[in-house]
Amino acid sequence: MKRTPPEAPLGELPDYLDRGRFPVDPWALTEAYHGSDDLGVTETLFAVGNGYLGMRGNVEEGRDSHAHGTFINGFHETWSIKHAEEAFGFAQVGQTIVNAPDSKIIRLYVDDEPLLLPVADLIDYERTLDFRNGLLRREILWRTPSGNRVRVRSRRMVSFSQRHLAVMTFEVTVLDRSVPVVVSSQVVNRQDGLDEYRTSPPGSAMNDPRKGERFSERVLQPQDSWGDEDRTVLGYQCTNSRMTLAVAVDHTITTDSPHEVLTLVEDDHAKQVYRMRAEPGVPITITKAVSYHTSRNVPSRELVNRCRRTLDRVRVEGVEQQFEDQRAWLDDYWARSDVEVEGRPEVQQALRWNLFQLAQAAARAEGAGIPAKGVSGSGYSGHYFWDTEIYVLPYFIYTSPLFARNALRFRYTMLPAARRRAKELTQNGVLFPWRTINGEEASAYYAAGTAQYHIDADISYALDKYVQATGDEDFLAREGIDVLVETARMWADLGFWRGNGGDSFHIHGVTGPDEYTTVVNDNLFTNVMARFNLRRAAEVARHLQESHPDHYARMCARLGLACKEIEEWERAADALAVPWDENLGIHPQDSQFHEREVWDLPNTPADRRPLLLNYHPLVIYRFQVLKQADVVLGLFLQGDQFTDAEKRADFDYYDPITTGDSTLSGPVQSIMAAEVGYHQLALRYFHEALFVDLADLHANATDGVHVASAGGMWQALVNGFGGMRHYDGRITFDPRLPAEWTSLTYRLTVRGHRLKVTLRQDEMDLVVEDGEQVTVAVRGEEVTVGDRTVTVALDGQGPRLDGEPDPTALRGSLRADGTVITASVPHHSGLNG
Repeated sequence: MKRTPPEAPLGELPDYLDRGRFPVDPWALTEAYHGSDDLGVTETLFAVGNGYLGMRGNVEEGRDSHAHGTFINGFHETWSIKHAEEAFGFAQVGQTIVNAPDSKIIRLYVDDEPLLLPVADLIDYERTLDFRNGLLRREILWRTPSGNRVRVRSRRMVSFSQRHLAVMTFEVTVLDRSVPVVVSSQVVNRQDGLDEYRTSPPGSAMNDPRKGERFSERVLQPQDSWGDEDRTVLGYQCTNSRMTLAVAVDHTITTDSPHEVLTLVEDDHAKQVYRMRAEPGVPITITKAVSYHTSRNVPSRELVNRCRRTLDRVRVEGVEQQFEDQRAWLDDYWARSDVEVEGRPEVQQALRWNLFQLAQAAARAEGAGIPAKGVSGSGYSGHYFWDTEIYVLPYFIYTSPLFARNALRFRYTMLPAARRRAKELTQNGVLFPWRTINGEEASAYYAAGTAQYHIDADISYALDKYVQATGDEDFLAREGIDVLVETARMWADLGFWRGNGGDSFHIHGVTGPDEYTTVVNDNLFTNVMARFNLRRAAEVARHLQESHPDHYARMCARLGLACKEIEEWERAADALAVPWDENLGIHPQDSQFHEREVWDLPNTPADRRPLLLNYHPLVIYRFQVLKQADVVLGLFLQGDQFTDAEKRADFDYYDPITTGDSTLSGPVQSIMAAEVGYHQLALRYFHEALFVDLADLHANATDGVHVASAGGMWQALVNGFGGMRHYDGRITFDPRLPAEWTSLTYRLTVRGHRLKVTLRQDEMDLVVEDGEQVTVAVRGEEVTVGDRTVTVALDGQGPRLDGEPDPTALRGSLRADGTVITASVPHHSGLNG
């Protein structure tokens, strides 16, 4: 269930974290003492990754753990989806990210006693995830059962500069007397996070759709295994997907203590064992360089060679060079990405943790998508959703455009599968899968999955934002145009014309972002995003015809595009139905939304949340209740299509019936609350997004980082409090700085120029840190900015409305048909106690 945040006045930061255990540090997350009650959460919080390879924050010793995890983006197994009742076009093949062989394990035995944190006598303990150096460090002082003190220092890094590389160091120093020491460094092939000491990680009683599937049969079939005193190698092939993997490990030991090395390599296990008699004050350092390579079709023996080349390069360059390269990479990342909130160290720490997670989820994804949990856990089976395009890519578009381009090119490579899926659903053009790894639809529940056709428009929206922000017309002309054309074709085919005093274009039988209201007619979000998609496809096609005639001719030949299609898109866009309730003065979420009864959220017991785990879908579908922002998201993404009065009225109506059961909701609610004036509410939603994982507010951080929420958190800062909008190639600012904040500083990369924005209560500073001039508008005033700071005076921070929308405001009022609007909570007679 969703956890209730600590009590705090609206707009103030609740005391989310135990600061005795997790002290405030603007550039690191530190755990000051070990806890065994929340291992799943801390394994997520202290995970390291680079977008390709991810390692959960399991302890080096391997015990105890909630769920072991080493994940490689896109490396998955397939399985047949068993539908209780089959129907044509249902998704047939599931895809689940595979738990790769675990190379994190380094076990320590002193005087034949193992170091086990849950029972160890720890004099000192500190574990730190360093955002500037990209390292997970741990230092402990252990008193053994025989009374000998032992200092253990370790470092763990997944390299941003070398995509296939991880590096670990493990230093042991006995302090009191000579003693036998054994260090066993291992690679273990597990399945579903199982370990050697118990059968399975703990799970919930019901099947939570947010978690990944578990396999009952062997997934990784051994292909290669060999080793010597310096290097060990394991190779595998997935049973069904036939994907291949190789992992190779180089070990070095540095010590003045005489030692012997034992090597063992089996199909699912490789280890290097170092045995010695340690002298007091003489350190023993084991360095472990690990390389992973994967492929959809290359034999594992070829991947072994790739691993060897990676590790050979590390041998030449040296391990310390890898740590230096990591710092240099992150220095560059923070220079263009950092966001600063003056005088708010708790906020500063949390937002940098989130921004670091975004880098760990996407930086080296290259050729793959960005999973909903990044590479920090198995939640949502490692699938890619619309989360990427709407929540994550805006951050990268304006800070690291190359990462956004890679993600969009991945969608381009999915076009063949998307064409096949469209044909299965008797549509022209393409239909991108709701959830996938390999491009095929993996959502078995079509009502809240495949029916979310809006994903086509979401991808087109992100593509357009990328081109507007970067000016990358080469990508647009060669590849991006195919996405725009094929998605526009789908909308033109899916919708239909209806005469009612004038022709209008309608889209029926779809699900919007709100998964508590499914398969509806004229969902507002879907329609306004489809309208955008149709218009932009037509505009870009005409632009290419004029500016890049050769590319236009190739595209027409490639896609069979005729001019009459473009004209049809424009006509459909102009006539697309946008639901409006004249009686209530708001936009209905869909054409029949207001016919439903209202769910009384304020009187819903906390133990019945989230609704999806406590009520049958049919119960939820009968009510006006939202899992997440729907109309409100449309107000943000297509904000230039709505008036200020419409935004305020719509927000007042929908905010009280939005559960926030999805972490995607909070950031959007924050942005629109800030825009319409609910400044305290905006800050509360922002804080919830900021701490959703750090404080485990949705009680599922064990499954991995909520990457989309992290991206949404950045948008809440920049688009919400910063007031930035980018419509039709024009960047504007209308700030909403929280009254409690002194200043907010963020960066935007626009057409290759990096703009630094510093917002204060009465003014904002603009300066180009890297590049040439940029022209923007601040509250309607055009400003040209160069390398000298331009200060623009501000008359306040927009409207200020205290409190939040009244959930009872419309109760008792009449619908258009004369019936009275009421609110209730479905009873639970005989259910769950």
